[in-house]
Amino acid sequence: MSFFDEFIVRPILNLLMAIYSLIPDFGVSVIIFTIIVRLLLWPLIKKQLHQAKAMRKMQPELVKIKKQYAKNPQMRNLAMVELYKKHNVSAFGSIGVMIIQLPILIAMYRVVQIFVSSRADLGKYVYDFMKNLPVANNLVNSPDQFNQNFLGIIDLTQHAISKSGIVVGLVILAAVAAYLQYLTSKQLSPQSDSNRKLRDILAEAGDGKEADQAEVNAIMTRKMMKFMPVMMFFVIVYLPAALALYLTTASAVGYLQNYIIFKQDSKEMQEIADKKSSQKSKASTKIDKRVKKATEARITRIKAKD
Repeated sequence: MSFFDEFIVRPILNLLMAIYSLIPDFGVSVIIFTIIVRLLLWPLIKKQLHQAKAMRKMQPELVKIKKQYAKNPQMRNLAMVELYKKHNVSAFGSIGVMIIQLPILIAMYRVVQIFVSSRADLGKYVYDFMKNLPVANNLVNSPDQFNQNFLGIIDLTQHAISKSGIVVGLVILAAVAAYLQYLTSKQLSPQSDSNRKLRDILAEAGDGKEADQAEVNAIMTRKMMKFMPVMMFFVIVYLPAALALYLTTASAVGYLQNYIIFKQDSKEMQEIADKKSSQKSKASTKIDKRVKKATEARITRIKAKD
């Protein structure tokens, strides 16, 4: 057994098996597994979203810097680096979630392959203590008893498009997964007021005008935001339905997580602003009291002299 199978595929398969032992429905097990994984990733996801939100807030300041140092690229870059430091934004701030999610996705593909076409090998992957669970033990000894359906309706070993034809329900599932991915990407993408197209910027660059790298990046992000879900759809339709269900659930839970975290952040920022306002008000009251006392003391001294 390879390192990847032993330390990534095997734990994921056993977690999925534990859930399946409690709820012997493969589709429901995949959904619960996905939710557990997303909850475990919550701290990293929150950090990623803080980075995304900071990038959104930085946009007006970035535009200002670009205008201010339009003819001085070196100063512009230095100013942008300082701005990133000020907002505590790192170019690699969101890479942690991607680094963790990619092996999980690859491992899920391997796990689904085992359940779909290599069930006889389950005994090699299931931990010994897991075999104490009746459902798990029964599945290891009798692989054909595996319930590969979701709610008794969708066969999760099928592909949306295969030699045997097209399964409309699975095509719809792939479309839902792609659309949810688009919505999630839209949540994270920095907002930009510029509606210029890439060809216009490249045309200006051809005329000798230096291209604004930040604007180019924003345009490329918008294009990728539209292209990636389309590519995702055409990949999913050729994968087993179990993976399509995993990706759909991951996108749905991800969208909900983003909404909750953004809402919490807005509430926290408002509380901080209210607290600062209250502190300023208290400080102002103290200053007013001191000024009043000083004025009264001065009047008293003047009266005493008279």
